[in-house]
Amino acid sequence: MPKFIFISLGFLFIALGGVGLVLPVMPTTPFLLLAAACFARSSPRFYDWLLNIHVFGSLIKNWQETRSIPKKSKLVAIFSIILMGGLSIIFFIEMTFLKILVTAILLFNVVFIARIKSTEQVKLKTENR
Repeated sequence: MPKFIFISLGFLFIALGGVGLVLPVMPTTPFLLLAAACFARSSPRFYDWLLNIHVFGSLIKNWQETRSIPKKSKLVAIFSIILMGGLSIIFFIEMTFLKILVTAILLFNVVFIARIKSTEQVKLKTENR
């Protein structure tokens, strides 16, 4: 695939990850990981830029090295999903079926995030070897 396609996809995934910061149903981290993969294949400059973004860089590095997420980040993500999702369900969704559907999606996301290993757990296991 041509280099410019990977770069374009990388920026698209960053934009989708940005949307995920605001919308509780959209994930952020998977899109940033896809952006990192696209940039790694196409532009060392953009890849380094993404890894050096204060907010996201350490999360991407942790995932690439240990396949884990820091406990604090997991708690913030879960709290954000519950808070913003709960407010959305209460104030913006009127149909009972949609409330149930959105609640199920949000709960799936919470369970998914909770099941990912914490970086602190991984580092403890590594140190105890």
